[in-house]
Amino acid sequence: MTTTRAGFVALIGEPNAGKSTLLNRMVGAKVSIVTHKVQTTRARIRGVAMEGDSQLVFVDTPGLFQPRRRLDRAMVAAAWGGAADADIVVLLIEAHRGITEGVERILEGLSEIAKGRRIALAINKIDRVEAPVLLALTKDMNDRFAFERTFLISAEKGHGVGDLRAWLAGEVPEGPWLYPEDQIADLPMRMIAAEMTREKLTLRLHQELPYQLTVETEHWEEREDGSARVDQVIYVMRDGHKGIVLGHRGETIKAVSKAAREELEAFMGRRIHLFLQVKVRSGWMDESERYSEMGLNFKDGN
Repeated sequence: MTTTRAGFVALIGEPNAGKSTLLNRMVGAKVSIVTHKVQTTRARIRGVAMEGDSQLVFVDTPGLFQPRRRLDRAMVAAAWGGAADADIVVLLIEAHRGITEGVERILEGLSEIAKGRRIALAINKIDRVEAPVLLALTKDMNDRFAFERTFLISAEKGHGVGDLRAWLAGEVPEGPWLYPEDQIADLPMRMIAAEMTREKLTLRLHQELPYQLTVETEHWEEREDGSARVDQVIYVMRDGHKGIVLGHRGETIKAVSKAAREELEAFMGRRIHLFLQVKVRSGWMDESERYSEMGLNFKDGN
């Protein structure tokens, strides 16, 4: 009889280190949203990857950064919480940025959660530096912390990702699988749909107000013809923001709606009727129910 293995793997690192890209590469489907904005992964989205008889459940944590606001503090608490709940932690750093202040802060925090779990290092974006730089960085990092293994990868191009996945598959504990084999993410579909719309808004609006808005799926109705009607609300902080989201003659919201609907249809393999509304809620960052919608704990922001 074959022995099955299953365990939780937390990917931690600074914002933009490539955690979501690595997760999507490991799982083989777009589960966690990928943008060039920092701090876009607000909730602990889990992706499930199968490797032989092992099931790897990835906890994609928000990037670890110096928190300033309540939302930031809740995100950082979720990231460390995700790492503390995992069997294996993979610290992801960027080859070309090396050991930044942020990485030093993470290394300090690592020793606190190291007990009883394996910790590996993945140096990402290796195509951006020469070999001697990589070797020096690998040595420097391992001098600072006793990592079980170091992997040199390019999450975007896939280099080294197979080795990392194979190692993880052999290291997670023996036991029954935690999810049905065909399930990619344990996040409710309503939340994945909200994340997709938020990603499109973030990409479209660039620097203007990505952190001042949140998206919620208010209503999800299954239709007899196999399609679904999805109603979402985009909460913004001010009236002026509402105008930016709507765009000239509603062009921005139309483009966002179309892009989000197409991605949702591709993800679910069926027709989706998506309806977006924009509402001003100046204090949404201080409302506990907004945090639960994002899978965060409101109290962690204190």
